[in-house]
Amino acid sequence: MMSKDICGETNNSETIATWRLIAIILLAVRFTQGWIFWGGGSRRLIYDPSKLDPHSANWLANKFQSAMPGALLGMDKIVDYMLHHFTLLYTSAILFSVAELVFGLFLILGFMSRLSALVTIGISFLLMLLFGWQGATCIDEWTMASANFAMGVTLFIGGSAAFSIDSWLMRRYPTLNNSTWFRYFGSGAWSARNVTRSGLIGLVMTILFVVLTYNDFRGSVFTPFHGGPVSPAKHHISLSQASLQANGNIEFTAYLDAGTAAEPSNIISVDLIGPDGNVVEAWNSHMLAALPPGAFHNDYNYNQFKAGYDGITAKIGARALIQLSASQTNLNLRKGMYALVIHTVNGESFTLQIVNK
Repeated sequence: MMSKDICGETNNSETIATWRLIAIILLAVRFTQGWIFWGGGSRRLIYDPSKLDPHSANWLANKFQSAMPGALLGMDKIVDYMLHHFTLLYTSAILFSVAELVFGLFLILGFMSRLSALVTIGISFLLMLLFGWQGATCIDEWTMASANFAMGVTLFIGGSAAFSIDSWLMRRYPTLNNSTWFRYFGSGAWSARNVTRSGLIGLVMTILFVVLTYNDFRGSVFTPFHGGPVSPAKHHISLSQASLQANGNIEFTAYLDAGTAAEPSNIISVDLIGPDGNVVEAWNSHMLAALPPGAFHNDYNYNQFKAGYDGITAKIGARALIQLSASQTNLNLRKGMYALVIHTVNGESFTLQIVNK
C-alpha cells in the first residue's frame, strides 16, 4: 500500500518531489552538522593523533577532567570513575572520536541520515552535560551544543532525499521507500501525521534542552543573571581535609573547581595565621616552586597540582593532597583555631579554618 506524503496525498511522485525539496533546503545544515562532527573526530584520529596519546599534554583525558567541576546530572562522577580506570577511559575516547568521524561523514554524504542525525543529537546532549558551562568570555560550549542539538533534530525529521547516498539508494531500490527501518534510519518519506508529531516533540525537547541549561549556566530565565554555579572564567580553589602539626607542618586537599581551562591557576604564597590573627608561618613563591614531587599526592594522572616556575600551578579539575613543611625550626604551635590562606597570582585568596588540637 502506498504511504501518504507530508501533505496527506498518496501520489508517490509528489511524495518524492516534496521530500527532495525538503532535503535541498537542508543541504547547508546537513553539510555543516556533518563537517563539525567529522572535523572533531578526524582531528583526533587523523590530523592530530596526540589528542589520543595518553603520554601527550594534549591527551583527551585532560579535557574530560577539566569539565568535571561544572558537569551536569552526575557526569562529574562518571568522569571521575573513568579517570581512575584507564581501559574504560581510553576505550571511551576512541569510541567517541570514531562516532564523531563516522556519523559526521555519513551526514556529509547523506548516508543513513536519520540515524546519523540521531547520533549527533546524543553526542550534543553529552557534550552539553560535560562542557556546556565552559567559555571564558561567553558560554561557547553551550552555544555549540545547543545549535548542534537543534540541527540534529531538524535533520532527523527532514532526512536527505537529495544529493545523497540515501536518495541514490531509494532510486536504485524503490522498495526501500516502503521499508520501516529505512524511514527511521535512512531518508524514507514520512506521513504528515508523523512529521507533525515528530516536529512538535523535537521542538519541546529543544526548548527544554536550551532554556533549562541556559538558566543553569547563566540564569536570566527563572533566576537573575549569574556567572554559573561554576565560573568558566574565574579560578576558584576549594580547600578541605587539612591537618596541622604543632611543629608547623601542614597538609590539605586543594581542588581547582572553577575557571578557564585555557590557563592554569598559580598559587604564589601560603600563610598560616594563628588564633591571635598573626602570621605564624609563611611559604613564599620560591619556597613553593622548590617543593619536591612527593609533596603532591594528586588524585588523577592528568591535570595536576605541581611546583611551577614561581609557585604552585594547576589546571582546572586538578585535585591533590599537598604537604608543606614548616620553614621554622623548633616551632611549637599552641592549641586553637588557625587559618590557612593561599594566595594566587591574580589576587584571589582562599581560606580554610584548621583546629590545632
